[in-house]
Amino acid sequence: MGKYKDELTRSMTWLGQKSDTFFLGQSVVEKGTGMTDTLNDVDVSKRLETPVFEETQMGMTVGMALNGTVPISIYPRWNFLLLATNQIVNHLDKITLMSDFKPKVIIRTSIGSERPFHPYHQHVGDFTDAFRLMCKNIEVIRLEEPEDIFPAYQKAYERTDGKSTIIVEYGDYLGEK
Repeated sequence: MGKYKDELTRSMTWLGQKSDTFFLGQSVVEKGTGMTDTLNDVDVSKRLETPVFEETQMGMTVGMALNGTVPISIYPRWNFLLLATNQIVNHLDKITLMSDFKPKVIIRTSIGSERPFHPYHQHVGDFTDAFRLMCKNIEVIRLEEPEDIFPAYQKAYERTDGKSTIIVEYGDYLGEK
């Protein structure tokens, strides 16, 4: 069992080897967050760097899933993911109730790090419980320990129950666990 960051890297590498996966979001190609380096072993042709347009990114994510891709949509912090709430709650979560589509989406986000520098309160939110209440067809998994990481991403990819998954990491744990 590796450290927190090592397990994230192992999980992203494993997902990147699947023929039907694709990664999109901020800092998936260009440096910018602690998540960037966890994608180093994912071929750049399977990654799309998006601008700061969170709702559009989630719309693209849902569209990719409807076309049979398993997108890994990356939002470096919960606070950014909030801007995609409409697409998540009103579209991704409800699509199985309104149609025969069963899209499989993996949403990767993080509780922003506070150490060694506190980036202020608009970057360290944890909205896990709120999203669990809002989304009935999306499982929200918070990654507390390194040994939780690979099984969570494996479950998200291999699930057959028609649900998507939001996986919540801890930014502070990249250098602490």
